[in-house]
Amino acid sequence: MPEKLKPTILVTGGAGYIGAHACKALSKAGYLPVAYDNLVYGHRRAVKWGPLEEGEICNRDRLEAVMVKYKPMAVMHFTAYTYVSESVENPSKYYRNNVAGTLTLLEAMRTGGIDKIIFSSTCATYGMPKKIPISENHPQNPINPYGRSKLMIEWMLQDFAAAYHLKYVSLRYFNAAGADPDAEIGENHDPETHLIPLVLDTALGKRDHIEIYGADYDTPDGTCIRDYIHVTDLADAHLLALEYLLRGGQSESFNLGNGSGFSVREVIQTASRITGCDIPSVESNRRAGDPPILIGSSDKIQTELKWKPGYQSLDSIVETAWRWHKVNHE
Repeated sequence: MPEKLKPTILVTGGAGYIGAHACKALSKAGYLPVAYDNLVYGHRRAVKWGPLEEGEICNRDRLEAVMVKYKPMAVMHFTAYTYVSESVENPSKYYRNNVAGTLTLLEAMRTGGIDKIIFSSTCATYGMPKKIPISENHPQNPINPYGRSKLMIEWMLQDFAAAYHLKYVSLRYFNAAGADPDAEIGENHDPETHLIPLVLDTALGKRDHIEIYGADYDTPDGTCIRDYIHVTDLADAHLLALEYLLRGGQSESFNLGNGSGFSVREVIQTASRITGCDIPSVESNRRAGDPPILIGSSDKIQTELKWKPGYQSLDSIVETAWRWHKVNHE
């Protein structure tokens, strides 16, 4: 008897940090993830659970060829430039890649008869929070081109849904963190801007110190508070969103966060305790546009899709990051 073919999911950005974890979750659930990535920020070695197809998100012919080859039943869309400061300095790059690239993807999906997409959105679409925790009905008023590019894509999905019967789920997540518990994949950006890997680099002696941008915020210890969500929990949410759409679910948007926040100092102290290393820090001026507190409410996805974060403590998030980091960054 020939082996039964696995249902295929096209994962744009599948060689990246979150995309690779989603590919592992898909494979464990019985799907074949096809990673589509240009490898500018993704890593070939992170593609372990299905084929890698190299290509640009703005190359419609290449996208259509991959869709004809694999006949995916849905798309998980992670491809994006995500550096806020770079988006301010070079907005053209972000609108061309994030917005025009997604439009190209959606057009290729229409040609290929693919009508389901899970989109990697962001809490940056909300801008400066008016109320904590942030729920899905919070006004969306992004304050930088990165956040605006993601909001434009959400609008585009709404319009395609109305006009062309596309079904989508937009997942607006807060601070992705941690690494695969089996230490097969982890966080490795270049340049690295995320707090936890920067702190772990300092623990390894690869950096002299960690910079604290602002120690005079109206928070208990004066530093910014952020909602950290484990990357495996993010991947699981994408899988639940996919299965929701495959069951006939209607287009929706959901927040993804832990619902609790940790300050910059708490992250440094936790990492120091877990690694057993001294982590020197230096206080600097605030960065423009950094809100004091960002915490999301995930009540909606927990109620409607029965999602629940498995890594809610900062210790558990940092522990998995450290297990992977010390092997892959030494």
